[in-house]
Amino acid sequence: MTTAIETTAIETRHLGKRYRGRWALTDCTLSIPAGRVVGLVGPNGAGKTTLLNLATGHLAPDSGSIAILGGRPGSGSGQLARVGFVAQDTPTYLGLSIADHLRLGARLNPHWDRPYAERRIARLGLDPRRKAGRLSGGQRAQLALTIAIAKRPELLILDEPVAALDPLARREFLDELADAVAERATTVMLSSHLVSDLEGFCDYLIVITASRIRAAGPVNELLAAHNAAAGPDSAPADLEDLVLAHMGRAAQWESAQREAAYPEVETQR
Repeated sequence: MTTAIETTAIETRHLGKRYRGRWALTDCTLSIPAGRVVGLVGPNGAGKTTLLNLATGHLAPDSGSIAILGGRPGSGSGQLARVGFVAQDTPTYLGLSIADHLRLGARLNPHWDRPYAERRIARLGLDPRRKAGRLSGGQRAQLALTIAIAKRPELLILDEPVAALDPLARREFLDELADAVAERATTVMLSSHLVSDLEGFCDYLIVITASRIRAAGPVNELLAAHNAAAGPDSAPADLEDLVLAHMGRAAQWESAQREAAYPEVETQR
């Protein structure tokens, strides 16, 4: 008996999450092919972290549906083993040593890559005996990222993973991540509000502002459509131009919505 290969890593239909009456994410519909490196971009508070926490099963939706690798997020040990996640605060166990973290990773993850984890820790110059609570923020981020990759998941979800790293470490990590992805055809979803981190790295882009998806698709297709709409006399756009254009249109739409809802307020301005 053969097992069907999943061709869709993340599938959502009208997905939404509400906090105390306010929608943090609304009407989110996505179909992300497996094997993509997905950049999730948008301003702080746009809904990026909410979407990632729904994808990992840390949050339950208030509307719509979400499937991860064909299953419900966080449903059982088998599903958990297929998904790696590094949260925005790069959590580690402060009272455990680096070596303890690696041993724990080996015990909990059936596909644990011990040689990779040990090589990376050595290359970073970290003492395996040192407790995580004695590491700098950047070092704890590197430990969390090492564990996530060594897990060898099918889907790797990273929420602002390089925010605590200096520019050189950030570029080196992204290059290393690209190599790991190419080697194992891992699907990656990486959130950032710094578009420069994603340039040349991501091949699929999601733009989110004010709780809504504004654009989603392969980077080359989105850029081609943007350049075609701009006309032949315009300079070719890069990824940052594309993101800013979508965010600008979203801001105009939101302003028009407010004006329609509260015309007297807009008139006074």
